Amino acid sequence: MTVTRFAPSPTGRLHVGNLRPALLNWLYSRAQGGQFILRIDDTDAERSKEEHVDAIKRDLDWLGLGWDRFERQSARLDRYDSAADDLRAQGRLYPAYETATELDLRRKYQRQAGRPPVYDRAALKLTDEDRSRLEAEGRRPHWRFRLDQERVTWTDGIRGETNVDCASVSDPVLIREDGGYLYTLCSVCDDIDFGVTDVIRGEDHVTNTATQIQIFDALGGKPTGFAHHSLLVDADGAGLSKRLGSLTLESIRDSGVEPLALLSYMARLGSSDPVEPRASHEELIAGFDLSRFGRAPARFSTDDLNSMNLKALHGKPYADVADRLRGAGVPEDIAEPFWLLIRENIDGLEDIPDWVAVLTGDCEPAIDAEDAEYVTMALAELEKSKPWTGETWRAVTGTLKEETGRKGKALFMPLRKALTGRSNGPDMAALLPLLRR
Repeated sequence: MTVTRFAPSPTGRLHVGNLRPALLNWLYSRAQGGQFILRIDDTDAERSKEEHVDAIKRDLDWLGLGWDRFERQSARLDRYDSAADDLRAQGRLYPAYETATELDLRRKYQRQAGRPPVYDRAALKLTDEDRSRLEAEGRRPHWRFRLDQERVTWTDGIRGETNVDCASVSDPVLIREDGGYLYTLCSVCDDIDFGVTDVIRGEDHVTNTATQIQIFDALGGKPTGFAHHSLLVDADGAGLSKRLGSLTLESIRDSGVEPLALLSYMARLGSSDPVEPRASHEELIAGFDLSRFGRAPARFSTDDLNSMNLKALHGKPYADVADRLRGAGVPEDIAEPFWLLIRENIDGLEDIPDWVAVLTGDCEPAIDAEDAEYVTMALAELEKSKPWTGETWRAVTGTLKEETGRKGKALFMPLRKALTGRSNGPDMAALLPLLRR
């Protein structure tokens, strides 16, 4: 069975960059009839906050991206201890004592000498006496995984045949000086234990994938299938990293964007499929095909998202807003035709009360001084024509045209503004019979 996972660290709010792998993994598992795991990568106890865990769940709930299994890495430290012991026994995990400053100076020297800034494995040359002396000085080791310096190749679900020469990669740190684990080891253990079959993540993880494939092999596990999607850029092609704080899912939700509008936009961004609003999660799943995603950067535009939101809003079926209309006081017998009339004239669901005010007559009329006498006559004519039907507007404006000689906008606009308080909106012939005043 296909099993995918989304593994955020609870160190901040989710943003559109996080949503991309979350959504692609969710769609892939659902399209295959598989399972989707939400795994919280909270081994960094100092930076991980429970409030962020709650926010992650809230964001995914808002989007309708449900999970079949919930896991926390902080509850699996014994498993990671066991894996680390296994790697030490194989000679694949070794202690290193360089400080961050020393490593930084070493990399600068390598660059100046025209060499790649790859860790030189100096720690492997330390004797037991050297290590004892360093620890007596107060140094604590970080632990590195000794890579086989060979080329690692895999068939990537998006990039196709992909390979990384591990001879040009530094041995990754798996355990920090404080004893805390990095995700590189923990993720492999989790993927093995949870039966994860496919991991879809950003192309900035390609090198990490090569090292993790070697860790899979060392721990006797079968590597998952990997697919690396392109990263998001803005409309000008620049990276979004500096703007992600303003593109949190929380801020997008608060701005009035509909969940399906955001999902419809993100689900096809970077693929060869057209980006179109979808009416349901089922439609998104049915049209999902990972092979249609390319390697070119995916351009994210808030203007395009807002345009998508309007399209989604204007096509939203009555059933999706029935409770909201009921709560706003729209009579049940006219709620559906009322929604179908106003939905293309709103910028967000928060505009519904304004149109309910039009319905009940609680809106402020807009009457220009030069039209006051005409409006008085027109409203009197409307009053005589009750009960209003679908033919009333045409009949009344026809009568007014004959009596006043007005035509075009001069004929109907003053009356529209008097009834609705605005100069645009739905067809008045259809709106008029719904008005309750």
